[in-house]
Amino acid sequence: MSAADEVRAVFRDAGVRGWLHARPVTTDGPGPVEVAVGADVPVVMASVYKLLVLVAFCREVDDGGIDPREPVVVPPGRTPGGTGISALADPVTMSWRDLATSMITVSDNAAADVVHTRVGRDRVAALPAELGLDGTRVRGGTADVFADLVADTGTDDVAAAFAVLADNDVPAQVRALSPVFGSSTTAADATRLLGLLWRGELTSAAGTEFARRVLSAQVWPHRLRAGFPAAASVAGKTGTVGAVRNEVGVVTFPGEHPVAVAVFTHAARSDANVPRADAAIGAAARVAVNELRASAL
Repeated sequence: MSAADEVRAVFRDAGVRGWLHARPVTTDGPGPVEVAVGADVPVVMASVYKLLVLVAFCREVDDGGIDPREPVVVPPGRTPGGTGISALADPVTMSWRDLATSMITVSDNAAADVVHTRVGRDRVAALPAELGLDGTRVRGGTADVFADLVADTGTDDVAAAFAVLADNDVPAQVRALSPVFGSSTTAADATRLLGLLWRGELTSAAGTEFARRVLSAQVWPHRLRAGFPAAASVAGKTGTVGAVRNEVGVVTFPGEHPVAVAVFTHAARSDANVPRADAAIGAAARVAVNELRASAL
């Protein structure tokens, strides 16, 4: 059975539709150059869009447009969420680089919208075309997604909208679950972006080191990381909205070439927690990465 067929079997057994792409960050090693399952199909990004905001932030720092140490006061009334400053009730003062760190490490929605606005939404929206990511579109930030969710579900607030999404007895047609209307990408675009970033082709050496560090500090262990032993280094960014569960990242075994892998899924059930879908991301990534592992020596 080919690696691609094994990945399809993982998705099937977990009850998800899935799309995957994996490729070595460097292509000078021996062996296959990619594993692809629906790698060019448009998919919902969810919070994976924050990776592009991170790149734009690092570039703005490089250009001198942002002092990363400058303190920023973020008032109440910010984008809701369960992590980071999104979960706090009072004004918060943080530096720009700490906001960017929270945006990635705990997928902080409020921090993401503040950083996104500061670096410029037009600048972030223009990045995919500039980088040759022809299948990627960034249409607004998290607050925009939440506003659409509330409108599409006919609810009064974000919590109520997510309750509708999690109810399998209430079919909900929402823009947030369609790559046609919201921010979208492809699995192949995601691994291309990661490769450019890991090779230092998007920002300065300091910016590249910062981006790698915060992606490596992401706290969630239940998707990509779940597929690999402790010896492997996993740096990634998750994305979640309703039945959509994603993660893109770079996996590095000691003494081997790093491998970029992107996994996007849409679960058959809309429950707030679908552990089998989360686990499938790590299992599918493991199959693909193992196929592409090669010594760096």
